[in-house]
Amino acid sequence: MSILNYDEKICVIGLGYIGLPTASLLATKGFEVYGVDVNEQTINMINCGQVHIYEPDLDVMVKAAVQSGKLKAFSEPKEADVFIIAVPTPFTDEHSPNLSYIQDAVKSIAPYVKPENLIILESTSPVGTTEKVGEWLREIRPDLRVSRRRDGFEDKKGESVYLSHCPERVLPGQILRELVENDRIIGGIDERSAQKTKALYQKFVKGELLLSDSRTAEMSKLTENAFRDVNIAFANELSLICEELDINVWELIHLANRHPRVNILQPGPGVGGHCIAVDPWFIVDAAPKKAKLIRAAREVNEFKPKHIVNKIVAYGDKFKKPVIACLGLAFKPDIDDLRESPAVQIVESLAGNPDYQILAVEPHVARLPQQLIKFENIRMASITEAIHEADVVVLLVNHKVFSCVNLSMLGEKIVIDTRGMWQ
Repeated sequence: MSILNYDEKICVIGLGYIGLPTASLLATKGFEVYGVDVNEQTINMINCGQVHIYEPDLDVMVKAAVQSGKLKAFSEPKEADVFIIAVPTPFTDEHSPNLSYIQDAVKSIAPYVKPENLIILESTSPVGTTEKVGEWLREIRPDLRVSRRRDGFEDKKGESVYLSHCPERVLPGQILRELVENDRIIGGIDERSAQKTKALYQKFVKGELLLSDSRTAEMSKLTENAFRDVNIAFANELSLICEELDINVWELIHLANRHPRVNILQPGPGVGGHCIAVDPWFIVDAAPKKAKLIRAAREVNEFKPKHIVNKIVAYGDKFKKPVIACLGLAFKPDIDDLRESPAVQIVESLAGNPDYQILAVEPHVARLPQQLIKFENIRMASITEAIHEADVVVLLVNHKVFSCVNLSMLGEKIVIDTRGMWQ
């Protein structure tokens, strides 16, 4: 029996920042793709060839995929040969991983899974989650033979369901290119699962496909983001120290980085996005007594937005009813992604004071996010309007458009530049 024996039908569960680009890319490669999402508006938009999220060129690819008839969106899964799970994996208030979205995805596909199907978990997950997918599937479908970790049997009849973890490793704003060009880690629950997954990804990935087991693949993605979190925390802690010692942290980092083996990152108002702000906690939860540095880094980065708020308040309280311009809401420059954004956290904290008037400037979104709509003292504004009316101007995101601000517009206003863009 060949390693790859599909009739080109793929069901992608979750049509968000990873699921939709993946589904549309597979469809343009000739696969028949069924996209599944719980949001009816998302489904309707995709079936009309439109997108509900911003990613460069994604609208063009989705439109082409839908018009070709290869991509269709549904609220329920369909029978397929491959099921790709790309749903969120948030954490609870206690920083424990919440796997309910993945479990719900498994429940939704369970009635449609057949022997010889392949289930690929792309959602960033705590170690052992791929094994849990197998356990959940066995509970619902005891009639199926589901591959187990390091299974040694020879499946000569092709009756097994195969499981792999293949974490995404893409950068928002570069997703479509990096889905194709980046190396991918394929962690099979067993060797045959890994080989079947490799055979599929070879059809659309130009990067190297690195085979491992599911636990190592899960830990690899968490490690990549924890590494970045620790390095950002160093820069953020350095900025706090420099502020206390009256040192320009941007100049300091520039000078220190002239050392041939030093590469300090840039500090900011915190860390956002679904990956770096979340994944390290999965490691801490799994080994709380060992993950001391990783925990400390998370605590530093989670403290930074609170520090920025306190700094703004200290200046804002000098005015009777201060107008505060907050430039940027996204979690990183030049995208519309607001997930876990420290800028949103900061604006939300400020809005808790009804005496503050907040002017939010975010050129990549059309309206305020849900958690800010409830406040009557926040409104969207243009860059020029916000700076003109503000007593305090806070640069929270280093969008390229903000680099074009004529600094003479700032006049005598109080300016808090959390990104070093106007230094």
